[in-house]
Amino acid sequence: MPWFREEDKTEPATPKRREEARSKGQVARSQELPSAFIILGSTLVLYFCGNYMCRQLVCFSKEIFMEAGRFSLNDVNFLKISILSIKTISYIMCPLFVTLVIIGFSGNCLQTGFLFTTYPIIPDISRINPINGIKRLFSMSSFIELIKSLFKLLLIGFVTYRTIKAELPYLSMLSTTSYYEVFVYTAKITLKLCLQVGLIMCILAIADYCYQRYEYEEGLKMTKQEVKEEYKEREGDPKIKARLRSMQRQLARRRMLQEVPTADVVITNPTLIAVALKYTYGEMPAPQVVAKGAGFLAEKIKQIAITHNIMIVENKWLAQILYRTVNVGDFIPPKLYQAVAEVLAYVYQIKGRRIAV
Repeated sequence: MPWFREEDKTEPATPKRREEARSKGQVARSQELPSAFIILGSTLVLYFCGNYMCRQLVCFSKEIFMEAGRFSLNDVNFLKISILSIKTISYIMCPLFVTLVIIGFSGNCLQTGFLFTTYPIIPDISRINPINGIKRLFSMSSFIELIKSLFKLLLIGFVTYRTIKAELPYLSMLSTTSYYEVFVYTAKITLKLCLQVGLIMCILAIADYCYQRYEYEEGLKMTKQEVKEEYKEREGDPKIKARLRSMQRQLARRRMLQEVPTADVVITNPTLIAVALKYTYGEMPAPQVVAKGAGFLAEKIKQIAITHNIMIVENKWLAQILYRTVNVGDFIPPKLYQAVAEVLAYVYQIKGRRIAV
């Protein structure tokens, strides 16, 4: 892995950190997995299509040798034979080539998805630094890779030894058989050995991918400070945001208090809550809450109401329900029409005005 876990890196990687790592080509990937799939896939292709491919090659070789004495070997004929040979062999080997390409591409895509980045090929002077090279050579990662390679080599060697040892009694009989039978027997043993090696390598590759995934996740971990700094970059400094929210509340409160002089009545709790209502017949569908507050803000609303000769009415139930259910600037809901109309009628009666119904 290109980076390693530090003791204080205890936090899981954030989506931004993962995206940055992916854009640089740093993904969890095992080099063993595509190789194992290629060996296993090519073995299966040769097992199912090998007989057909062999027969086609034999037929083509017979045709070439039969026609060899019928034409002179000059530059033109040599070029024709070469082109024909390349085309024919390409057609015969096409199933194997296509399978290898598909398996090689799929083996990487299954691990990382489709990923295209030019970051790894960007010139970096640190990559050719001999000191860094020596550090990578004698790092723990290199040691683990050496152990894995030795274990894989020993395991494949053991399987190969067991397979060949089991076939030793039959090798002495090959001297009495035809070359075709020797070829068939050799191909059979080779395919059997390749299949066993491919299966073993697939198991080892899956285990290696799990290990690489673990190392990748550990390498991406962040410190608490890194998480905080990233949060600040993405969301902004919490202290600044809190200050902005405080300023916004103050501005909203100031604008709300400026609307209190336009109210028709202030309904109170009487000391804890104050709600200022405004209603203009013909212009508003219903009375509107222009200001509301609790505690100090309620006292401020009542002071402004007294200053501007706005009537204050005590109604605990109505004040509480208006404060809890109606936002500033909203019209009262229909279920409160009757209660608010009674308050407005009382206010207009005191002031010598009439309420339109």
